[in-house]
Amino acid sequence: MIINIDGTFIEPNEARLPISDGALLFGDSLFETLKAYGQRLRFLDHHLDRIELSARMLDFPCDRQKIRKALLETAQRLQAPVSRIRLTISRGNFAGLGFPPPKAALFIITALPYEEPTENERSKGIACVFAPNRRVNPLSHLPQMKRGNYADCLYAANHARKRGAREAIFVTKEDQILEGATSNLFIVKGGKLFTPPAGDLVDLVLAGIMRRQVLQVATELGIPTQEHDVSKDDLFGADEMFITNTLIDLLPVASVEGQALSRGTLWGKLLENLEGRT
Repeated sequence: MIINIDGTFIEPNEARLPISDGALLFGDSLFETLKAYGQRLRFLDHHLDRIELSARMLDFPCDRQKIRKALLETAQRLQAPVSRIRLTISRGNFAGLGFPPPKAALFIITALPYEEPTENERSKGIACVFAPNRRVNPLSHLPQMKRGNYADCLYAANHARKRGAREAIFVTKEDQILEGATSNLFIVKGGKLFTPPAGDLVDLVLAGIMRRQVLQVATELGIPTQEHDVSKDDLFGADEMFITNTLIDLLPVASVEGQALSRGTLWGKLLENLEGRT
C-alpha cells in the first residue's frame, strides 16, 4: 500500500490519525475513489471538481492544487497494471463540536492494486437486490456527496453480500429506483437510455463520474438519453440494465431479487467506446 498524508509519503506501519480527528469521531470527511491504469489517473480533474464542490458546500478546507500534486506524485509510484486510489479529506482535530481552524485540515491518499471485473462476470451479468434501508431525508443534498459517513451504503452493500448479490439498489417508499450502494444505474427501453436524475438539491442520486461519461458517450453515438424517474416496473420491464462506477466501469445486470432481467448489448458498445478516455 502507498500512503501519502498531506503530501508526504509514509510507510503503512507508521501512518497515524489522532483519535480526535473529525473523520474518526463523526465520519466528517469527504472522499473520492479513483482508478489508475499504470501510472495514469483516470478522470482526475472530474474527481477533483466534485470533491471541491462538496467541500465548498460543506465549508471544508480543500487545497485543490496541493491535493492534485500529491495525487500525481502518488501515481508515479504505482506499479500494478490497475490501481485503486482513495483520496480522503478531513477537517482535522476537533476540541468539541465546533469546526477546527482551516489550517488543521489534512488529506490522505492511499493506493492499492485493483482487480477489474472479469470478462466472464461481464458476460454472465451480476445479481442485485433491493436495499433494506432507505435514504432518510428526501430534501438533503448530502447523498450527492461522497462523505465519510457511509453507513447507509455500507449497510446496504453488506445486505447484498449476505444475499449472494453484487449490488444493493436503493428504492423510495414510492418504489422509485435511485442508485446502487456503490453505483449508478441505467436501463434501456426501446433503444433509449434512462437513468434516475442527479445533481439538483432535491435529488437523492450521486452524480457519478462514470455516469456522466456514459451519458456523454451515448449522446456521441446518437443513442437517445433521458434522466428520468425509474420505477420498479420500469426496471423489470427494461430491455437491459447495467450499473456504473469509477472502478467497475459498466457491469450488466442479469437479475434483481432473483428475477431474471432481459439482456442486451448496448452496455458492451458503451464500454468499448469508453476505453482510453481520461
